[in-house]
Amino acid sequence: MIRLTYEGFDPGALLSEFCRGRAEVGAVATFTGLARAEAGATTILELEAYPGFTEAEIGKIADKAHARFGLDDVLILHRAGRIAPGEPVVFVATAARHRRAAFEACDVLMDYLKAQAPCLKKEHGPDGARGSEPHDRDHADLARWEKETSK
Repeated sequence: MIRLTYEGFDPGALLSEFCRGRAEVGAVATFTGLARAEAGATTILELEAYPGFTEAEIGKIADKAHARFGLDDVLILHRAGRIAPGEPVVFVATAARHRRAAFEACDVLMDYLKAQAPCLKKEHGPDGARGSEPHDRDHADLARWEKETSK
């Protein structure tokens, strides 16, 4: 399931619900991304997303991860709007029969979200607003998965 929300969320509650009733799943891996204050340079993180389009694009990579790693299920919840430092921005959960598949799928999904998610990111702080783009490291992290699939 892919969801975009403008409201805060509780990662613990999401994890509990995601795990409920999974008698044949051997592993659930999760990642929770939090907004950073950047040593006081960021007081608000603002994410602009495009409802419908954003979920569809994230869904495409989730479908690929589902097939590639043989997942039982995927949950991606991504915030949009204004987010304070320390608040959750993204929650990714993957369920699989074995831990390696769950871990790797969660990792590739986050690498995709960090490097290519269809969201505009702006950081607001004492010095004003500034756009924020993925770092070279984010693109390199994603590229290693693409390299593995081409072998």
